Amino acid sequence: MGTKRVFVAGHRGMVGSAIVRQLEAVGQCEVVTRTRDELDLISQADVRSFFEAEAIDQVYLAAAKVGGIHANNTYPADFIYDNLMIEANLIQAAHSAGIQQLLFLGSSCIYPKVADQPMKEEALLTGVLEPTNEPYAIAKIAGIKLCESFNRQYGRDYRSAMPTNLYGPNDNFHPDNSHVIPGLMRRFHEAAQEGSEEVVVWGSGKPMREFLHVDDMASACVHVMNLDVQTYQAHTQPMLSHINVGTGVDCTIRELAETMARVTGFQGKLMFDDSKPDGTPRKLMDVSRLRSLGWEAGTSLEEGLTDTYQWFLGNVEHLRQQ
Repeated sequence: MGTKRVFVAGHRGMVGSAIVRQLEAVGQCEVVTRTRDELDLISQADVRSFFEAEAIDQVYLAAAKVGGIHANNTYPADFIYDNLMIEANLIQAAHSAGIQQLLFLGSSCIYPKVADQPMKEEALLTGVLEPTNEPYAIAKIAGIKLCESFNRQYGRDYRSAMPTNLYGPNDNFHPDNSHVIPGLMRRFHEAAQEGSEEVVVWGSGKPMREFLHVDDMASACVHVMNLDVQTYQAHTQPMLSHINVGTGVDCTIRELAETMARVTGFQGKLMFDDSKPDGTPRKLMDVSRLRSLGWEAGTSLEEGLTDTYQWFLGNVEHLRQQ
């Protein structure tokens, strides 16, 4: 039997690039990638032709249209359409090509806006979603259900992993539409370089959030993909098959900002603008299912931020052009 050919869809994104790094570090497989110019994932015909030609054994579906609150609010039709098309094309074409193993990557935004903390897998479809990213969340829920439906009807082994808030190399550090960690990192870095006396953080600093380094996420994905089918099915259900991926530990936004100041060398004061919205008081994933399957996160927040800051420093000139 030859080396497994593993297709990573979305290999240029933060998650996809981390999965490629993880697979190459482990070895024992041939990683196959395509850029957007080489393969249009929104084209059903192109995706089908790709799978028919390439003899792929496993698929990591990390490709998605992503963005912050502003982008989700401004382009809701693009977010739901593009993500539905990408996952539907890839999952259906993988099945048609006889590919038995696929891992779909989702998001913690699949859970209701008001969910018990920490959020268990069973919370899916039990309440109303956060309105600002509902189209994206609906697409991700549909991806889980696509995988489950192909499993139920055709006996496929298509799995789904739902990560908490991710950060790390290849994140989006845009000053206006990035998520909290890259946005704060850029601001603290610039404040440290300029010798600013203070950095103002939105909100009270009291909300609690969970953060996972993307290399830990990639490690979890490879672990989940390579579990034997009996073990995976013993810990999931046919119509509740997704698995949360996180640290199981959260921190306040104030604690995050204090850690960021240490990592970036910012010496000034932290100010919190509580006239700005805090958002949900707490968002924490229940990761007991993943722990029972033999995986736990290994990177502390300070270690992960230090690693990400080193990557940021090596790419800061390019990032300034964003």
